[in-house]
Amino acid sequence: MVVCHVTLLDGSQFSCEVEKRAKGQYLFFQVCEQLNLLEKDYFGLSFKDNAEQRCWLDPTKEIKRQIRNSQWQFAFSVKFYPPDPSQLTEDITRYLLCLQLRQDIASGRLPCSFVTHALLGSYTLQAELGDHDPEEHRLDCISDFQFAPNQTKELEEKVVELHKSHRGMTPAQSDAQFLENAKKLSMYGVDLHHAKDSEGVDIMLGVCANGLLIYKDRLRINRFAWPKILKISYKRSNFYIKIRPGEAEQFESTVGFKLPNHRAAKRVWKVCVEHHTFFRLVSPEQPTKTKFLTLGSKFRYSGRTQAQTRQASSLIDRPTPYFQRTSSKRISRSLDGGISVALSLLLALPLALSLCYLEPKALARFRSAEVTAEASSPEEMQCDPADLDKTQEDVLKHQASISELKRSFMEAAPDPRPSQWDKRLTGSPATTLRLQAQGVRVLLLGIRTPPQTLCMSCTSCPSRSPLLRSWFTVFSVVQWDSWENIV
Repeated sequence: MVVCHVTLLDGSQFSCEVEKRAKGQYLFFQVCEQLNLLEKDYFGLSFKDNAEQRCWLDPTKEIKRQIRNSQWQFAFSVKFYPPDPSQLTEDITRYLLCLQLRQDIASGRLPCSFVTHALLGSYTLQAELGDHDPEEHRLDCISDFQFAPNQTKELEEKVVELHKSHRGMTPAQSDAQFLENAKKLSMYGVDLHHAKDSEGVDIMLGVCANGLLIYKDRLRINRFAWPKILKISYKRSNFYIKIRPGEAEQFESTVGFKLPNHRAAKRVWKVCVEHHTFFRLVSPEQPTKTKFLTLGSKFRYSGRTQAQTRQASSLIDRPTPYFQRTSSKRISRSLDGGISVALSLLLALPLALSLCYLEPKALARFRSAEVTAEASSPEEMQCDPADLDKTQEDVLKHQASISELKRSFMEAAPDPRPSQWDKRLTGSPATTLRLQAQGVRVLLLGIRTPPQTLCMSCTSCPSRSPLLRSWFTVFSVVQWDSWENIV
């Protein structure tokens, strides 16, 4: 048995044991099962060869014969970019496509204008953070996201400005709008390869759903649509395409390109065969069986075509799959846009935030709310009367300390979340038992709410104490507009 390591689109690692003679299809199906992905024909596994060039893992061949001396490390990524992402059936497929496009944009592989960077970045924030909150989503927090290769403050400010206009949009809707704008980019879904033309000038060959594109100095200088191409072939380090004659032409013409080496030429040829079969044919061509020795490659695309994939997707009949949005470690959201209570982050918090009791006049100085979690005994929670005489300077110092702890809390990596919605609610018995087992008591308190009605899952709440008959201000991990759904 050999351990394969696969890097997923959200940056996480997936390890799987396979037999030494296992084929690529087995590993790919294991990854798709881990992701709960049914529309898997748009994706594939890639690896780096000895020349650090990306190669796609052939599902019909043994893994060890393809990677040769390379390590058993792979990357799960989009192989065929759908021309119309809205025709994808499940939101999890669109979400994975969004992750791939965000990587393409951040790396510069998918160039965008300033306006497009800002618009796509605003949809990313809406999907990751929800509605804009000026107190929580400050500019220094937004800068942690990468919207462009060379990100500027001006771009971040524009992203925040557009983010404010997306209020009420769910993560699934944000992803749909992101894809609707990304698919219009000229380099969307283009697989580039370095080459030279017949005069030795450096160019880039781009393979996409519509055909073969020729780029020079990042400008498209020619385009060969699939219906216009009669034949594609390679010989040594040369790659050839035979062009169908036009209306004013009588004979066919052949265009040749020089690739760095024989493997690069074969790689471009295989990519063209796969894209042409997937996007243009109804079903893949079956390899011809001959009894005599034949020259050339027998490679054929063996997967389902786009037509077959759409037909299979229309037959999908299962509940909307739950998946965790892990591209941002700040907040996690479910598929339908509901806010999931990230109590697992509290258990990973290295420091317990102390509960601060303030007089009502001091509460007016606070706008944001703070979450209060403590792992001490009830005796240690008794309030010192001197705390009620705090000066404004002490209050501001305490606010800065709480803000620093909150920042550490929000940047902590999330633990695996429960699979059921009621386990993610603070008031559920499962969560209460889990918190009691950890020795942690959590108070979710609302602004302008009497303290005797606030305790939700604390077993020894001191809310009956006379010192607590004032109002508290705490940070809640749920949105205020959904508070009535939880209490």
